[in-house]
Amino acid sequence: MAERMLPVLPDYQPGRWAVHTAYSDPGRFGPLLDAVPGQDRAASTVARNLIVHYRASEVELPEGTRSDVNARWIAKILELDQQRHPADLGTPRAESRRVQGCCRDHSLLAAAILRQHGIAARIRYGFAGYFVEEFQVDHVVVETWEPQLQRWRRFDPEVASPLPRLASPRDIPAGRGAPFVTAAEVWRGYRAGEIDPDRYGVDPATEVRGVWFIHDAVILDAAFRAGHELLLWDAWDPMTDPSGPTEEQAGSVDRLASLIVAADAGDLDAERELIASMTDDPQLRPPDVVNTICPWGDPPVRSELRRGPAAVQS
Repeated sequence: MAERMLPVLPDYQPGRWAVHTAYSDPGRFGPLLDAVPGQDRAASTVARNLIVHYRASEVELPEGTRSDVNARWIAKILELDQQRHPADLGTPRAESRRVQGCCRDHSLLAAAILRQHGIAARIRYGFAGYFVEEFQVDHVVVETWEPQLQRWRRFDPEVASPLPRLASPRDIPAGRGAPFVTAAEVWRGYRAGEIDPDRYGVDPATEVRGVWFIHDAVILDAAFRAGHELLLWDAWDPMTDPSGPTEEQAGSVDRLASLIVAADAGDLDAERELIASMTDDPQLRPPDVVNTICPWGDPPVRSELRRGPAAVQS
């Protein structure tokens, strides 16, 4: 593992996110990230070059690489890439031979490149209104700290150019009504009766949407905040299913959502409590083994997280 790992006793300043987590650590592939400029534009270009969205590609992707979607660790994603393309990360890859993944993988790789250069970067889970008209697609973006402006700037490494509903992929506005809204903000909007939860999910053509989906997205975003950058299809005890959360579960997510919104506004006490909850609370923190529900519809598997990229699924 690289030396720049998330501190065991972290502070809650932006520098906390300038070091690698177990998920973003490139391991022996660190020199490949060193060779990429520590800039969001360069990091995004590399992310798009290495990773192809498993269900949004315009080319037919090989069945033989479908398992890429569960690679999880940046070290593993880079290993898969180098097996197919033993070259620097700027050398163009054919779309059909890229690592199959999703927005989480694009964003984590972009964040890993920035962290490799000591730049604070973290990934956020929420919903984007710029892909499908009248529907909010679940999505992951990157936030990087701007020291001179003293703010986090959001960017979408999957989007190379402006879209009709996204004027600037490199500086996405924050807040309710923005092109990208955090899962916490959406949950609070639902609880206040201000949004239709059925307009939030994976795709309007599927049933993977609604209250239960937003509920679980808040938990994942909270886990990301604490350095647990899991797959979007990992699940553990506090999560629910299409039947919806219990009142106890909803109350727990009310608290998490409030902490996330307050922390996003600069409240360091909320930041501390949020990260402590996802680190110390056995009812919330990701366990050593999670259930991975593959988006291909394969039977769920139990994924061991404790040993990092060396772990295997059973």
